[in-house]
Amino acid sequence: MEKKRIETRTIVATGILVAVEIILQLLSTIIPTGVNLNLALIPITIGAVLYGPWVGAFLGLVCGATILASPNTVTVFMSISPVGTFLACLLKTTFAGFFAGLVAKALKEKNHFLGVVLASIIVPVVNTLIFVLVTFFFFMDGLGLPDFWSIFTVLIGLNFIFEIITNVIVVPSLYKVLEQVSKKK
Repeated sequence: MEKKRIETRTIVATGILVAVEIILQLLSTIIPTGVNLNLALIPITIGAVLYGPWVGAFLGLVCGATILASPNTVTVFMSISPVGTFLACLLKTTFAGFFAGLVAKALKEKNHFLGVVLASIIVPVVNTLIFVLVTFFFFMDGLGLPDFWSIFTVLIGLNFIFEIITNVIVVPSLYKVLEQVSKKK
């Protein structure tokens, strides 16, 4: 069985996406907005669409590690449950990038743009779903949330809506631009 070589272009593009992702994640922690806006989902989705599920998962893992190192994460979540914090931070974006890459790859031949749009939806949905599940099992008592539905209103609410709208608008648009630029070369 022949091993698949990773192209230099993929490695360089992944490195650029990691840098953009870290900058976006740091900006989201520096700029106070009242909610945790995760703009770093955009490079995860772009990487998953362009280079597949493993690049998406890698970018997600880097994003999760960046979130894990955030002062808000350390002070709020780590003090309640270190295990839950590690699971929430590292799994949610890693799986989001992986599943987005799988969907984009599966639709590449049939309707690639539909794959891009679906990947743009999958990333915030999987990210939020895993966060909700981990919060339910590890943080409900520590955060003082009375029930499961309060997670949606207190922790997710506007955040999820912002992430999904942003991802669905920015990623397909950015993908079209990248597609046009690559055709000209």
